[in-house]
Amino acid sequence: MLAILLQTQPGNGGNLNLIMLAGIIVVFWFFMIRPQAKKAKEQKKFIDGMQKGDKVVTIAGIHGTISKVNEDNTVQLEVSPGTYLKIERSSISLEWSQAINK
Repeated sequence: MLAILLQTQPGNGGNLNLIMLAGIIVVFWFFMIRPQAKKAKEQKKFIDGMQKGDKVVTIAGIHGTISKVNEDNTVQLEVSPGTYLKIERSSISLEWSQAINK
């Protein structure tokens, strides 16, 4: 009698595994992929909205003020009076730039 109770039907275990796998994928998307996509969208919006006079910090930690926005995805950054660096727009940090502008 115990042997009969321990037997499982072949289809039930597979359905449960698929439901668990789908649940894991949903949780993974909700906590990992969605926040990263949102953050990337904010970074792109920030980079596209940069203009002359904005105070920014690069991902390397260089502080400066944008003196010119170029069409080739670069900006001219004034790091001290009369000293300019030409850097890629993508190298400007959203979080650090927002922190110094508060």
